[in-house]
Amino acid sequence: MITGLDHVVVLVSDLAAAAAAYQTLFARTPAWRNGGDGAERVLFTLDNMTLELMAPSGEGAVADRIRAVIAAQGEGLASLCFRTGDIAKMHRRLERLSLKPEPVGEAASQDAASGATLSWRRTRAATEATRGVRLFFLELARERPLSVRTEAASITSMDHVVVATGDPERAAALYGARLGLDMRFDRSHPDWGRLMFFRCGDLVVEVVHRPGKDNAPAHDRLWGMSWRVADAEATRARLAGAGLDVSEVRAGRKPGTRVLTVRSGTCGIPTLLVERTVRG
Repeated sequence: MITGLDHVVVLVSDLAAAAAAYQTLFARTPAWRNGGDGAERVLFTLDNMTLELMAPSGEGAVADRIRAVIAAQGEGLASLCFRTGDIAKMHRRLERLSLKPEPVGEAASQDAASGATLSWRRTRAATEATRGVRLFFLELARERPLSVRTEAASITSMDHVVVATGDPERAAALYGARLGLDMRFDRSHPDWGRLMFFRCGDLVVEVVHRPGKDNAPAHDRLWGMSWRVADAEATRARLAGAGLDVSEVRAGRKPGTRVLTVRSGTCGIPTLLVERTVRG
């Protein structure tokens, strides 16, 4: 039913500053800008998904809700939206699995620069049934335009999004058995806890349990993001030259990868860049 991760939503207070930060990180321009209904949005569409930056705008229930979330939790990851080819079937599956989906709704958006429009149908699972993580499901009428590369050593796509859990067995049941994502990796280590990888289209939903750090058994939370690069050293040089705080390149935990950590310019989101030296 789920064909991939359509987009990730990041809530921010200053949309212009956040858009500039991610344009620097990605070395790609925004693909879409729009506003209305209490929020302004900037979208970056990469090769396999979209990052949506959202900020409150004006007055009203939506703007007030976004401000309340930012005040309580700070800027950062807010929700995941999965892609499906048939939203009606997806809705029926969610109902059968007791995920209490909202009725399917239709929506549209117009790009502020080009005037182009996009439309989609979507539903949302009840947050109390998804262990506190906001999960949406969307059937998009047509593909979004891609963000244009502005420099060499740009970000190409998402590698994985990280969900932190205090109850790995229940989280595995949600993403694997109930949502139907394919578990590809499950490993525990005394130094860093338990990692589970669930294939979602061309990327991975990583569920991590870190004993002593994630101790809320009833609630999970969106924690971090990882992006793919073709050349880790070249990307590190570009980002360091732009003034970002980045680590040295090192071997990744997954065999056949090299990684580096980005410590600034990410709206406070833990961020890892991954170069695949061996496809797998």
